[in-house]
Amino acid sequence: MPEIWFPNLGIEIAHLDRVAFTVFGKNVYWYGIFIGLAVIIGVGMAMKEAKRTGQNPDMYVDFIIYALIFAIIGARLYYVIFSWDYYSAHPEKIFATREGGLAIYGGIIGAVLTAIVYCKKKKVNFWLLGDTTAPCIAFGQMLGRWGNFFNTEAFGGFTNGPLAMRLQVAQVRAGDISQQVMDNIMNFGGVDYIQVHPTFLYESLWNLCLFILLVTLRPKKKFDGQILGLYFLGYALGRVWIEGLRTDQLMIGPFAVSQLLSAVLIVASVAFLIWKGKKEKEKSVTE
Repeated sequence: MPEIWFPNLGIEIAHLDRVAFTVFGKNVYWYGIFIGLAVIIGVGMAMKEAKRTGQNPDMYVDFIIYALIFAIIGARLYYVIFSWDYYSAHPEKIFATREGGLAIYGGIIGAVLTAIVYCKKKKVNFWLLGDTTAPCIAFGQMLGRWGNFFNTEAFGGFTNGPLAMRLQVAQVRAGDISQQVMDNIMNFGGVDYIQVHPTFLYESLWNLCLFILLVTLRPKKKFDGQILGLYFLGYALGRVWIEGLRTDQLMIGPFAVSQLLSAVLIVASVAFLIWKGKKEKEKSVTE
């Protein structure tokens, strides 16, 4: 029986190994490969845009080194903080990043803080840097979500929709299976399956559309920071509903942390775009 199955699309995948290959006894995971590809392609796109806009392309190679380090730290801190019930009892697992546990929002926060400090030190326009890198981030998130697919994680509750995905129960972490999903377990050929929303795919497609939109609008932007603001708005709009489908949410009380943060980000992004747009109009009038 297939390990992964999209019954309404007629797609069956017999076996999907999260390990791509082994080097000197160390496993190299598909998740890491996708992240690596996202970084390499993203830097290349940023350098190309830097040339178009008269910036120093090499600056983005320098910046990504710092941004990547602090994005990983931020992603791990975010995950650990909002999973503290577990990590307070297992402190030895805090640094076990190879076992999973990186949150995208934490990575974004780490990267943004790095950009603020970097731009201040280098006397670089933060908003221009943000507009240059925002589409690259969306592209990277689109690609990175396929790492979740190989890890059989980041899925949602039960569905029988056209994109419904079946996973063998034995291939999934028990803690990611909600009661609703458990109540709809199916058995085929003696193998138990869960049938769920492929939320990794939803977010990947959403980020692809966001990337295309941002790249299309970037040459037509009215002010520096507009593309960055649209990225945060677009990403948060997608995340606020996709997160509601997932079964592996980080919670704060009865609320999903990422949904709360997405809602705040939507309001803040709209406010920023309106404020910055009015400011630019006033500036053009006085000139």
